[in-house]
Amino acid sequence: MGLIGTIFIGLIVGLVARFLKPGDDSMGWIWTILLGIGGSVAATYGGQALGIYQAGEGAGFIGAVVGAVILLVIYGAIKKS
Repeated sequence: MGLIGTIFIGLIVGLVARFLKPGDDSMGWIWTILLGIGGSVAATYGGQALGIYQAGEGAGFIGAVVGAVILLVIYGAIKKS
């Protein structure tokens, strides 16, 4: 997938994660895209560490959203303190 596709999927994953997590997460478009991409990376490596995914296999859409929600919770905890 190209760079534009990665940015678009990151935006969709970030928007879904922000929709699912309650609370006020005031971040712009770029941070939402980075949240989605980071959630996908976190889900891929976390899934490989837990044995859910094989080496070289990426996380799916739901895994990326779960990873992004986890990153949002961590972001909220750091921002709060």
